[in-house]
Amino acid sequence: MTTARYRPTWDLALDPLVTCKLCLGEFPLEQMTTITQCQCIFCTLCLKQYVEILIKEGFETAISCPDSACPKRGHLQENEIECMVATEIMQRYRKLQFEKEVLLDPSRTWCPSSTCQAVCQLKESDTPLPQLVRCSVCTLEFCSACKASWHPDQDCQENVPITSFLPGESSSFFKADDDDAPIKRCPKCKVYIERDEGCAQMMCKNCKHAFCWYCLESLDDDFLLIHYDKGPCRNKLGHSRASVIWHRTQVVGIFAGFGLLLLVASPFLLLATPFVLCCKCKCSKGDDDPLPT
Repeated sequence: MTTARYRPTWDLALDPLVTCKLCLGEFPLEQMTTITQCQCIFCTLCLKQYVEILIKEGFETAISCPDSACPKRGHLQENEIECMVATEIMQRYRKLQFEKEVLLDPSRTWCPSSTCQAVCQLKESDTPLPQLVRCSVCTLEFCSACKASWHPDQDCQENVPITSFLPGESSSFFKADDDDAPIKRCPKCKVYIERDEGCAQMMCKNCKHAFCWYCLESLDDDFLLIHYDKGPCRNKLGHSRASVIWHRTQVVGIFAGFGLLLLVASPFLLLATPFVLCCKCKCSKGDDDPLPT
Protein backbone atom coordinates (compact mmCIF):
# COMPACT_ATOMS: atom_id res chain seq x y z
CA MET A 1 0.00 0.00 0.00
CA THR A 2 1.31 3.43 -0.86
CA THR A 3 0.24 6.44 1.18
CA ALA A 4 1.06 10.00 0.22
CA ARG A 5 3.21 12.37 2.24
CA TYR A 6 2.50 16.02 2.98
CA ARG A 7 3.43 18.60 0.40
CA PRO A 8 2.74 22.36 0.20
CA THR A 9 -0.63 23.40 -1.25
CA TRP A 10 0.90 25.35 -4.14
CA ASP A 11 2.84 22.24 -5.17
CA LEU A 12 -0.27 20.02 -5.05
CA ALA A 13 -2.11 22.29 -7.46
CA LEU A 14 0.27 21.22 -10.24
CA ASP A 15 -0.54 17.49 -9.82
CA PRO A 16 -3.34 15.77 -11.76
CA LEU A 17 -6.46 14.94 -9.75
CA VAL A 18 -7.56 11.33 -9.15
CA THR A 19 -11.17 10.29 -8.49
CA CYS A 20 -11.94 8.31 -5.34
CA LYS A 21 -14.37 5.44 -6.04
CA LEU A 22 -15.96 5.76 -2.59
CA CYS A 23 -16.79 9.46 -2.23
CA LEU A 24 -16.40 10.32 -5.96
CA GLY A 25 -14.29 13.31 -4.97
CA GLU A 26 -11.18 14.38 -6.87
CA PHE A 27 -7.92 14.59 -4.95
CA PRO A 28 -4.22 14.91 -5.76
CA LEU A 29 -2.24 11.70 -5.75
CA GLU A 30 -0.63 12.72 -2.46
CA GLN A 31 -3.98 12.26 -0.68
CA MET A 32 -4.71 8.82 -2.16
CA THR A 33 -3.89 5.31 -0.96
CA THR A 34 -3.28 2.32 -3.24
CA ILE A 35 -4.09 -1.23 -2.11
CA THR A 36 -1.06 -3.39 -2.86
CA GLN A 37 -2.88 -6.59 -3.78
CA CYS A 38 -5.25 -5.18 -6.41
CA GLN A 39 -3.81 -1.70 -7.11
CA CYS A 40 -7.22 -0.05 -6.56
CA ILE A 41 -6.85 3.55 -5.39
CA PHE A 42 -9.02 5.52 -2.92
CA CYS A 43 -8.65 8.70 -0.93
CA THR A 44 -6.91 7.97 2.34
CA LEU A 45 -9.72 9.38 4.50
CA CYS A 46 -12.43 7.20 2.89
CA LEU A 47 -10.35 4.04 3.07
CA LYS A 48 -9.49 4.72 6.72
CA GLN A 49 -13.17 5.18 7.63
CA TYR A 50 -14.13 2.05 5.68
CA VAL A 51 -11.57 -0.09 7.53
CA GLU A 52 -12.46 1.36 10.96
CA ILE A 53 -16.19 0.70 10.50
CA LEU A 54 -15.63 -2.95 9.53
CA ILE A 55 -13.34 -3.53 12.51
CA LYS A 56 -15.57 -1.74 15.04
CA GLU A 57 -18.67 -3.62 13.90
CA GLY A 58 -16.78 -6.92 13.76
CA PHE A 59 -18.22 -7.81 10.35
CA GLU A 60 -15.17 -9.54 8.90
CA THR A 61 -11.50 -10.16 9.56
CA ALA A 62 -10.49 -10.38 5.89
CA ILE A 63 -11.06 -6.77 4.83
CA SER A 64 -11.69 -6.78 1.10
CA CYS A 65 -11.25 -3.97 -1.40
CA PRO A 66 -14.18 -1.54 -1.06
CA ASP A 67 -14.72 -1.60 -4.83
CA SER A 68 -17.42 -4.23 -5.47
CA ALA A 69 -16.24 -4.50 -9.08
CA CYS A 70 -12.58 -5.03 -8.18
CA PRO A 71 -11.23 -7.40 -10.88
CA LYS A 72 -8.66 -9.01 -8.55
CA ARG A 73 -10.92 -9.24 -5.46
CA GLY A 74 -8.08 -7.79 -3.43
CA HIS A 75 -7.75 -7.67 0.35
CA LEU A 76 -5.89 -5.31 2.64
CA GLN A 77 -2.86 -6.83 4.33
CA GLU A 78 -2.31 -6.54 8.07
CA ASN A 79 0.56 -4.06 7.68
CA GLU A 80 -1.64 -1.87 5.46
CA ILE A 81 -4.40 -1.82 8.06
CA GLU A 82 -1.92 -1.04 10.83
CA CYS A 83 -0.67 2.03 8.96
CA MET A 84 -4.08 3.71 8.84
CA VAL A 85 -5.91 2.87 12.11
CA ALA A 86 -5.31 3.72 15.76
CA THR A 87 -3.61 1.30 18.14
CA GLU A 88 -6.78 0.29 20.00
CA ILE A 89 -8.60 -0.46 16.73
CA MET A 90 -5.67 -2.57 15.55
CA GLN A 91 -5.78 -4.51 18.82
CA ARG A 92 -9.48 -5.20 18.24
CA TYR A 93 -8.69 -6.37 14.70
CA ARG A 94 -6.10 -8.85 15.98
CA LYS A 95 -8.57 -10.04 18.61
CA LEU A 96 -11.20 -10.67 15.92
CA GLN A 97 -8.64 -12.57 13.88
CA PHE A 98 -7.77 -14.79 16.84
CA GLU A 99 -11.44 -15.45 17.63
CA LYS A 100 -12.05 -16.55 14.04
CA GLU A 101 -9.00 -18.83 14.13
CA VAL A 102 -10.31 -20.55 17.27
CA LEU A 103 -13.81 -20.82 15.77
CA LEU A 104 -12.48 -22.57 12.64
CA ASP A 105 -9.98 -24.76 14.50
CA PRO A 106 -11.52 -28.19 15.33
CA SER A 107 -8.89 -28.78 18.01
CA ARG A 108 -9.73 -25.66 20.04
CA THR A 109 -12.82 -24.19 21.68
CA TRP A 110 -13.76 -21.36 24.00
CA CYS A 111 -14.52 -21.84 27.66
CA PRO A 112 -18.25 -20.97 27.95
CA SER A 113 -17.87 -19.22 31.31
CA SER A 114 -18.55 -15.50 30.91
CA THR A 115 -15.86 -14.64 33.48
CA CYS A 116 -13.17 -16.81 31.87
CA GLN A 117 -13.29 -16.98 28.05
CA ALA A 118 -10.06 -19.00 27.89
CA VAL A 119 -9.15 -21.18 24.90
CA CYS A 120 -9.32 -24.91 25.66
CA GLN A 121 -7.64 -27.71 23.74
CA LEU A 122 -9.68 -30.69 22.52
CA LYS A 123 -8.41 -34.25 22.32
CA GLU A 124 -7.71 -35.55 18.85
CA SER A 125 -10.43 -37.90 17.67
CA ASP A 126 -11.43 -39.50 14.35
CA THR A 127 -15.13 -39.19 15.16
CA PRO A 128 -16.76 -35.85 16.06
CA LEU A 129 -18.34 -37.13 19.28
CA PRO A 130 -18.92 -34.89 22.33
CA GLN A 131 -16.05 -35.06 24.78
CA LEU A 132 -15.25 -33.79 28.23
CA VAL A 133 -13.31 -30.52 28.23
CA ARG A 134 -11.68 -29.15 31.37
CA CYS A 135 -10.68 -25.50 31.33
CA SER A 136 -7.13 -25.06 32.58
CA VAL A 137 -7.90 -21.56 33.88
CA CYS A 138 -11.20 -21.85 35.76
CA THR A 139 -11.34 -25.71 35.96
CA LEU A 140 -14.87 -25.72 34.50
CA GLU A 141 -15.87 -29.08 32.98
CA PHE A 142 -18.17 -28.81 29.97
CA CYS A 143 -19.30 -30.64 26.84
CA SER A 144 -17.37 -29.87 23.67
CA ALA A 145 -20.55 -30.00 21.54
CA CYS A 146 -23.22 -28.04 23.43
CA LYS A 147 -20.91 -26.18 25.88
CA ALA A 148 -23.16 -27.15 28.81
CA SER A 149 -21.98 -28.88 31.96
CA TRP A 150 -20.54 -32.30 31.19
CA HIS A 151 -23.35 -34.87 30.84
CA PRO A 152 -21.90 -38.39 30.48
CA ASP A 153 -24.17 -41.01 28.84
CA GLN A 154 -26.72 -38.32 27.92
CA ASP A 155 -27.50 -36.61 24.63
CA CYS A 156 -26.92 -32.89 24.21
CA GLN A 157 -30.01 -30.77 24.76
CA GLU A 158 -31.11 -28.47 21.95
CA ASN A 159 -31.49 -25.36 24.12
CA VAL A 160 -29.43 -25.57 27.28
CA PRO A 161 -29.99 -22.79 29.83
CA ILE A 162 -26.93 -20.62 30.05
CA THR A 163 -27.28 -20.59 33.83
CA SER A 164 -26.44 -24.29 33.98
CA PHE A 165 -22.73 -23.59 33.70
CA LEU A 166 -22.23 -19.87 34.37
CA PRO A 167 -20.57 -19.07 37.70
CA GLY A 168 -22.78 -17.34 40.24
CA GLU A 169 -25.97 -19.12 39.20
CA SER A 170 -27.01 -19.25 42.84
CA SER A 171 -27.49 -15.46 42.86
CA SER A 172 -30.89 -13.88 42.23
CA PHE A 173 -29.61 -12.45 38.94
CA PHE A 174 -29.35 -15.93 37.41
CA LYS A 175 -32.55 -17.25 39.01
CA ALA A 176 -34.70 -15.25 36.63
CA ASP A 177 -36.99 -16.97 34.15
CA ASP A 178 -35.43 -18.29 30.97
CA ASP A 179 -37.23 -15.57 28.98
CA ASP A 180 -35.40 -12.89 30.95
CA ALA A 181 -31.98 -14.56 30.93
CA PRO A 182 -29.28 -12.01 30.00
CA ILE A 183 -27.33 -14.48 27.85
CA LYS A 184 -28.70 -16.95 25.32
CA ARG A 185 -27.48 -18.94 22.33
CA CYS A 186 -28.24 -18.12 18.73
CA PRO A 187 -30.74 -20.81 17.62
CA LYS A 188 -28.89 -21.21 14.31
CA CYS A 189 -25.13 -21.12 14.97
CA LYS A 190 -25.23 -21.64 18.79
CA VAL A 191 -23.01 -18.64 19.52
CA TYR A 192 -23.66 -17.03 22.91
CA ILE A 193 -25.30 -13.59 22.78
CA GLU A 194 -25.72 -11.11 25.61
CA ARG A 195 -28.62 -8.66 25.58
CA ASP A 196 -28.28 -5.67 27.86
CA GLU A 197 -30.84 -3.34 26.28
CA GLY A 198 -32.95 -2.77 23.17
CA CYS A 199 -35.93 -4.56 21.65
CA ALA A 200 -36.62 -8.28 21.45
CA GLN A 201 -35.80 -8.56 17.75
CA MET A 202 -32.22 -9.87 17.74
CA MET A 203 -29.72 -10.45 14.95
CA CYS A 204 -26.71 -12.69 15.45
CA LYS A 205 -23.50 -10.97 14.35
CA ASN A 206 -21.95 -14.32 13.55
CA CYS A 207 -24.53 -15.78 11.14
CA LYS A 208 -26.88 -12.75 10.60
CA HIS A 209 -29.89 -14.82 11.77
CA ALA A 210 -32.83 -12.74 13.07
CA PHE A 211 -34.84 -14.23 15.91
CA CYS A 212 -37.04 -13.39 18.90
CA TRP A 213 -35.12 -13.07 22.15
CA TYR A 214 -37.90 -14.58 24.27
CA CYS A 215 -38.94 -17.71 22.34
CA LEU A 216 -35.97 -17.95 19.89
CA GLU A 217 -38.36 -18.24 16.93
CA SER A 218 -36.95 -17.18 13.55
CA LEU A 219 -37.82 -13.68 12.31
CA ASP A 220 -35.88 -13.89 9.03
CA ASP A 221 -39.08 -13.76 6.94
CA ASP A 222 -41.21 -11.71 9.35
CA PHE A 223 -40.66 -8.27 7.81
CA LEU A 224 -43.78 -6.83 9.47
CA LEU A 225 -43.01 -8.31 12.93
CA ILE A 226 -46.39 -10.08 13.07
CA HIS A 227 -44.83 -12.46 15.62
CA TYR A 228 -45.39 -9.89 18.37
CA ASP A 229 -49.14 -9.52 17.68
CA LYS A 230 -50.13 -12.89 19.10
CA GLY A 231 -48.94 -15.81 21.19
CA PRO A 232 -46.75 -15.70 24.29
CA CYS A 233 -44.57 -12.88 22.87
CA ARG A 234 -47.48 -10.52 22.24
CA ASN A 235 -46.59 -6.86 22.93
CA LYS A 236 -43.09 -7.87 24.09
CA LEU A 237 -41.17 -6.33 21.18
CA GLY A 238 -40.06 -3.37 23.27
CA HIS A 239 -41.27 -0.61 20.91
CA SER A 240 -44.37 1.56 21.11
CA ARG A 241 -47.38 0.68 19.00
CA ALA A 242 -46.90 3.83 16.94
CA SER A 243 -43.30 2.94 16.01
CA VAL A 244 -44.38 -0.59 15.00
CA ILE A 245 -47.14 0.82 12.78
CA TRP A 246 -44.65 3.27 11.22
CA HIS A 247 -42.21 0.41 10.54
CA ARG A 248 -44.93 -1.64 8.84
CA THR A 249 -46.01 1.38 6.78
CA GLN A 250 -42.45 1.80 5.53
CA VAL A 251 -42.12 -1.89 4.60
CA VAL A 252 -45.49 -1.93 2.82
CA GLY A 253 -44.55 1.31 1.05
CA ILE A 254 -41.33 -0.20 -0.28
CA PHE A 255 -43.11 -3.27 -1.67
CA ALA A 256 -45.92 -1.13 -3.07
CA GLY A 257 -43.37 1.13 -4.76
CA PHE A 258 -41.70 -1.80 -6.48
CA GLY A 259 -45.09 -3.15 -7.55
CA LEU A 260 -46.15 0.22 -8.96
CA LEU A 261 -42.87 0.58 -10.80
CA LEU A 262 -43.31 -2.86 -12.34
CA LEU A 263 -46.91 -2.05 -13.27
CA VAL A 264 -45.92 1.19 -15.00
CA ALA A 265 -43.00 -0.40 -16.82
CA SER A 266 -44.84 -3.53 -18.00
CA PRO A 267 -46.62 -1.87 -21.01
CA PHE A 268 -43.30 -0.51 -22.26
CA LEU A 269 -41.73 -3.94 -21.86
CA LEU A 270 -44.57 -5.50 -23.87
CA LEU A 271 -44.19 -2.92 -26.62
CA ALA A 272 -40.43 -3.37 -26.75
CA THR A 273 -40.56 -7.18 -26.92
CA PRO A 274 -41.44 -7.45 -30.68
CA PHE A 275 -38.64 -5.03 -31.61
CA VAL A 276 -36.13 -7.01 -29.55
CA LEU A 277 -37.25 -10.27 -31.15
CA CYS A 278 -37.06 -8.76 -34.67
CA CYS A 279 -33.57 -7.45 -34.08
CA LYS A 280 -32.52 -10.83 -32.74
CA CYS A 281 -33.99 -12.64 -35.76
CA LYS A 282 -32.26 -10.27 -38.18
CA CYS A 283 -28.95 -10.76 -36.42
CA SER A 284 -29.26 -14.53 -36.52
CA LYS A 285 -30.34 -14.43 -40.18
CA GLY A 286 -27.35 -12.26 -41.06
CA ASP A 287 -25.04 -14.75 -39.39
CA ASP A 288 -26.48 -17.60 -41.48
CA ASP A 289 -25.92 -15.82 -44.86
CA PRO A 290 -22.95 -17.27 -46.78
CA LEU A 291 -19.96 -15.08 -47.33
CA PRO A 292 -19.66 -13.60 -50.88
CA THR A 293 -17.12 -15.28 -53.11
